Amino acid sequence: MSDPQIAIVMLCMFIVLVLLGFPIAFTLLAMGVGFGYYAYYHSPQSISEIFDNNIFYLLNQNTYSVMENDTLVAIPLFLFMGYVVERANIVDRLFFSLYMAARNLPGSLAIAALLTCAVFSTASGIVGAVVTLMGLLAYPAMNKAGYNQSFAAGVICAGGTLGILIPPSIMLIVYAAIAELSPLRLYAAAVFPGLLLAGLYIVYVMIRVSINPALAPKPQLEDVPPKREIYMNLLVSFVPLTVLIFLVLGSILGGLATPAEAAAMGALGGLVLAMLYRSLTWGKVKESVFLTAKATAMVCWLFVGSWTFASVFSYLGGHDVIEHWVVGMNLQPWQFLVLAQLIIFLLGWPLEWSEILIIFVPIFLPMLDTFGVNPYFFAMLVALNLQTSFLTPPMAMSAYYLKGVLKSQIELIQIFKGLMPYLFIVILCMVLMYQFPGIALWFPDYLFGVWVP
Repeated sequence: MSDPQIAIVMLCMFIVLVLLGFPIAFTLLAMGVGFGYYAYYHSPQSISEIFDNNIFYLLNQNTYSVMENDTLVAIPLFLFMGYVVERANIVDRLFFSLYMAARNLPGSLAIAALLTCAVFSTASGIVGAVVTLMGLLAYPAMNKAGYNQSFAAGVICAGGTLGILIPPSIMLIVYAAIAELSPLRLYAAAVFPGLLLAGLYIVYVMIRVSINPALAPKPQLEDVPPKREIYMNLLVSFVPLTVLIFLVLGSILGGLATPAEAAAMGALGGLVLAMLYRSLTWGKVKESVFLTAKATAMVCWLFVGSWTFASVFSYLGGHDVIEHWVVGMNLQPWQFLVLAQLIIFLLGWPLEWSEILIIFVPIFLPMLDTFGVNPYFFAMLVALNLQTSFLTPPMAMSAYYLKGVLKSQIELIQIFKGLMPYLFIVILCMVLMYQFPGIALWFPDYLFGVWVP
């Protein structure tokens, strides 16, 4: 077999092993080292030369590069901010106050859940944390109010995925590091697509409940507190967290701070909020630090493994094979975009966003210049598309997060049924952004000037 054929076998083996349930980071490492040893192999003259192979030098360099990458410093800080806010009992107050404020709208509990997910997602950026917390908080409230189970589950799962799109998003930091793009421009480009998607979710909920009110009964008048109490709850719960998020995001987009510096201030702000809400305890801080270290270690080793895997795959000629295949089809730019997004969408069935982003997206990045595609526009299409990796059965991770919390309260098939409309809404949002690229490109161009290749 030729080297490019070996590279394609390597890629197929990775997908099979992931589907079998092997840990992704260590699967990437093992396959990168194994196939890399073959790629760089030279006949050893003695036993001591068995380990004299360039793959071990490459692995060492990749590990060092990841650990010293300044862009990735923001990840543990944003994670820590999210975990602290999650444990400060802010979200439950926020959800209740938004529910009361939206009480006159159709599907008020669902709208409050989506708004809470959007706000909390910007502070957390961790889909599992948002879906889990909202499953414990919002689903029982919706169930008690007589909401349809599938409808309620779909709202929580779809709202929870907004965290990887709405800045400050950890996914966008990872994308910036992979594609060597400005995280500031990526954040600016993601603002309106994120708001558009959240807005489409809310519009869908209102229209569907207006057509079928039995899905989401209105709250009883005796359950509604006085207006003064509602406004006070909003002031206490919504305003402080929103101000923190705007300060963090505003300092980044305004050029006052790098993402890492803004994340550090956000982490400090999270601690201050927890202290003001009298929820700051040593146990909660210790738990937040532990979870941050655990998640950061996972991301770092995923980077080390993926960069090793991708380097060997490219060295064997895998990237060239795929690029020549795509270029040889003589596609128009829109056809290339459709093909790329279709492949990413299909990969979302068995894989999570991290594997898709780190392994497969770099295959398309060198082709953007060939087809004249703006890399920030492509990044936003990918970011929207990656929402589907959490919403597409059979590996819809947001559904499994919710099922893990609710256990026997709901069947998995009911959650999948509730997810499907939001999957089509994501696709609609991608179509709208393709037709009107200014949704993604106007804001970064306004803040930082028109992007020049």
